[in-house]
Amino acid sequence: LYGSLPTSPYPYFVGGHSERDRIMLQYSTFHGPRRRASHARRIMFSTVALGACLCLLFLLGLVLSYHSESRNPDVLSTLAQIPAVKFAPSFAHHASVTRDPSLSSSASCPPLRRSRMNLIPKSTETASESKREQLKKIKRNPEFNRMGFKDTREYAEKEMFNEFQSEIIKSMRENSYTLQKGDITFRLAQDFGFCWGVERAVQMAIEAKMHFGDKTIHITNEIIHNPGVNDKMRNMGIKFIPVEDGVKNFDQVKNGEVVILPAFGATLEEMKLLTDRGVQIVDTTCPWVSKVWNSVDSHTKKGHTSIIHGTWSHEETIATASFAEDYIIVKNMAEAEYVADYILNGGDRAEFLEKFKNAISKGFDPDVHLKKLGLANQTTMYKKETRAIGQMLQKTMMQKYGPENVNEHYMEFDTICDATQERQDAIHELILDKSIDFFLIVGGWDSSNTRHLVEIPHAEGIPAYHIDRAERLRPDNSIEHRTVDGEIEVLENLLKEGPVTIGVTSGASTPDSYVADAMNRLVLMKSAVSPAAVAEN
Repeated sequence: LYGSLPTSPYPYFVGGHSERDRIMLQYSTFHGPRRRASHARRIMFSTVALGACLCLLFLLGLVLSYHSESRNPDVLSTLAQIPAVKFAPSFAHHASVTRDPSLSSSASCPPLRRSRMNLIPKSTETASESKREQLKKIKRNPEFNRMGFKDTREYAEKEMFNEFQSEIIKSMRENSYTLQKGDITFRLAQDFGFCWGVERAVQMAIEAKMHFGDKTIHITNEIIHNPGVNDKMRNMGIKFIPVEDGVKNFDQVKNGEVVILPAFGATLEEMKLLTDRGVQIVDTTCPWVSKVWNSVDSHTKKGHTSIIHGTWSHEETIATASFAEDYIIVKNMAEAEYVADYILNGGDRAEFLEKFKNAISKGFDPDVHLKKLGLANQTTMYKKETRAIGQMLQKTMMQKYGPENVNEHYMEFDTICDATQERQDAIHELILDKSIDFFLIVGGWDSSNTRHLVEIPHAEGIPAYHIDRAERLRPDNSIEHRTVDGEIEVLENLLKEGPVTIGVTSGASTPDSYVADAMNRLVLMKSAVSPAAVAEN
């Protein structure tokens, strides 16, 4: 019946139907809803399928575009210098184009495929890019390496094992972290020494030296904060960038040479300088440090000032600050409280700027740049102190702007290095052993994380001696050590007659073998004081 009836132009119009239209209307009233629902489902499924295909094609285009850019990062700047496309007259009116007056009216060329990035000259693009985008561009350079070198990896691993491992330390790990030598009992913290980021950086430097052979290799700073490891770098022929009047001098670095970036990173300005000079960059920056850089970039995107918990003169904090637009660096809770008081109550602007003159960004104004804050930190700082500073700043912003607006004025991410916290927790646990007479802490005197380890037993009233190498333990039973106040002192008669229990730990930049060397020296020193007791063991 349905097929034999002509279709009315208005099949659902209520009035004025012909007989055939009324029959059609009766049929549609019964079957129409089901047919229309089925048709709607087909349209919906077709739309979803088409959308999925378009999404897949878009993602594929992004991947291909990124792949082509990563293989040739200069392709965009090259294309930017090509004269503007001039469409043929037959379809020029369909597009808005810029015509090159140098082309004749009869000249034409086929349209270029557009990239997902603007085809603009390098200088203009760099000026408009965020610092994070500039870093990404540097890392896409084919002369930038942050993965190491497989061809020399096996050799580097053997070198690391022979130079930095210790059978004594291995034995202590297998025996409850305890070693008995005559009258001396050594108690080793359960987390100590080389962290993963430091070990990775040192191994990459060794790999680079073997990979590049006779090429001149420089390093922008100490690879890590350990004098013995840095001496090894020098002995391998790696040249350290000289510092003159507090400023690094890169004049000796030539095109085609190799430059290593240390574990705590380098500033954005240094990376740009080295990239422009055409050197091979080997980036050993610890991923935890890079995580902090991501945090300050997030602050910038949201218009927040980065408040960095760290030491303004520390290489890692200098690098982190270079990725922030507006920043202020606070060393401890006292300085953070000073900032919070200024936020709530105002104060002497000139005094503020003088107090933080070395720890603020160019053009910093406390009356302008303290309205929105984002917390970041030097990865080697106390986690508890960073958290306390964060809670205090959050409370300050609540008081100033109200709890309902706190998220607009304050943000933070957890960027404390796990290794730093684990070593701090381990020495806290070791302090519970009341039989320990004093602590020996091995690590570079300029190592921030090692200095913090010294402060923990000192705060509990337990003597702690910080040495940067085993030679600080002298044959005359004296020790040259760094105090918690940063002074270098010599203590006479370190070891007394009779039994002694020594707690031992080391910073994240200290190899196991250096800790073992210090322990062996203590045994020799004790043998001079109580020869019979040591001989028994």
